[in-house]
Amino acid sequence: MGEVFAGRYELIDPIGRGGVGAVWRAWDHRRRRYVAAKVLQQSDAHTLLRFVREQALRIEHPHVLAPASWAADDDKVLFTMDLVSGGSLAHVIGDYGPLPPRFVCLLLDQLLSGLSTVHAEGVVHRDIKPANILMEATGTGRPHLRLSDFGISMRKGEPRLTETDYVVGTPGYFAPEQMMGAEPDFPADLFAVGLVALYLLQGRKPDARALVEHFAAHGTPGAPQGIPEPLWQVLAGLLQPDPQARFRTATGARKALSAAVEMLPEPGPDDEPVEVFDQIGPLPAGFGPDGPVKAPQPHQPAQGPRTSAQEPPAAPRSPVSMSETGSFHLAPPPHPHSPPPPGQRQQPQAPPAAHSPYQQPAPAPGPPHVQPTVPPPYTAGVVDLSLAPTSGVPLDAPATRPCTAQQHQPTAARTSASAPVRRTRPGPPLKVAVPVLVVALVCFAVGFWALTRM
Repeated sequence: MGEVFAGRYELIDPIGRGGVGAVWRAWDHRRRRYVAAKVLQQSDAHTLLRFVREQALRIEHPHVLAPASWAADDDKVLFTMDLVSGGSLAHVIGDYGPLPPRFVCLLLDQLLSGLSTVHAEGVVHRDIKPANILMEATGTGRPHLRLSDFGISMRKGEPRLTETDYVVGTPGYFAPEQMMGAEPDFPADLFAVGLVALYLLQGRKPDARALVEHFAAHGTPGAPQGIPEPLWQVLAGLLQPDPQARFRTATGARKALSAAVEMLPEPGPDDEPVEVFDQIGPLPAGFGPDGPVKAPQPHQPAQGPRTSAQEPPAAPRSPVSMSETGSFHLAPPPHPHSPPPPGQRQQPQAPPAAHSPYQQPAPAPGPPHVQPTVPPPYTAGVVDLSLAPTSGVPLDAPATRPCTAQQHQPTAARTSASAPVRRTRPGPPLKVAVPVLVVALVCFAVGFWALTRM
C-alpha cells in the first residue's frame, strides 16, 4: 500500500510532473474514488504562494480541469483533481502525427469552450500548450479534452508574482506582447490556442517567431499545405501579432470556427479513426477498480442446516455436584430411544414401577455384595447429606421424574462399586436429632418450672 497523506489521500504511483510539483495517482478514502494529486515540497515561499493561488481556483466546466480539494501534511501540501488517463495532446500527436482537420476543429471547439469560462472568471491562463491539454481515454469515440495546469495563471488586476520584465510561460507559445512584458490579457491565451491548432494540423511544434515576423512583413500569408482555407482564416485571426487585430474573446473565435466547419469536406470512408489510448497504465498490485484490495480471508465452508448424520457427538456428562446454594446440578436423562455411545454396552432397564416419588429404584448392577438391611421408615441413622432430597414437598406425579440413587450419590461413592449403599427413609441424622431433642426437653423443663412458681 502507498503512503496515506493527511489521513485521506493514499498516494499510489507517480503519473507526471507539473510546473511546481509531481503528480500522483491517489485514492481518496473519503469520496471512494481515484484522483490525481499534485504534491508540492514547500521549498520556498514564492513557489508555495503560486501553489496556493492555483488550488484556490474553482471552475466547474466539462473541459476545464481545476483543483477540487487540498490538504497539508508536515512539510508537504497537495491538491487534487479528476484523474484523466488519456495523456495530453502531445501523446496523441506522438501516436498519429498530423490529425484530420475535422478532428482538430472538434478539439479546438472544446478548448475554446473551456477557455471562455476561464476568462469569464477573470482568469488568464498564461500557459496554454499541448502538454497542458489533457485527454480522456475515450478510444475511438468522441474525444474529450480538459484544460489543466493553472500554476502560473492569474486574475486580471491581481498583483504579479514576478518582476515586470520577467516573462512567465513556455517558450514557443508566447504571444508577442508577452515577450515585451505587457500585462497578461485574454488575447494572449487566444494566440497560444492558434499555435496549438497549427501543432495539431502539422504534427510538429510551430515556429512562433518566424510566424510573427512573416505576419509583420507580409501580412496574413496563404493557407499552409494540408490546412483547408476556411479553417486557416480562423487560425489567422488567432495568430495576428497585434492583439487589437486578434480575436478579443474565446466566444467570438468559437463562433467563427463553427462557421468554418460547415465548409470543410466530409471525412472519407478510408480515413483512419483517431483513438485516444489509456496512457497511465494498469493499477499496481494491491489496488483494484474499487480501491485498495483487502487481503484474502481463509476459506471457510458454508454453514448449512445440520442433519442427523452431521450432528456432533454429545459431550460427556460431568459428575453431579452441588451448587453454592445447596441445590443439585442434575444432568438431563438420556433419551429412551438414543443408542449407547460407541464402546459402551447398553444396560438393561427395568420398567418403572408405580411407587412414590421418594421411592428410589435399585442401583445399577455391580460386583456382588451383601444387600444391607433397610431400616424402618423414618429411622434415625447416619445418612450422607448428599442423599437428602432438595424439597420435602413432592410435585405432581405426572410431571415428576423419579430420582435415581446414581444422580444423588457423590462422585466418590458412585465410582467405588464395592462400597455398600445404605438407603433409609428421609429423616434427620442422629447427630442432629439428639441435640435437638435435648434442647427441647430442657425448654420443656424450664417452662414447667416457671409455671409452678407463679
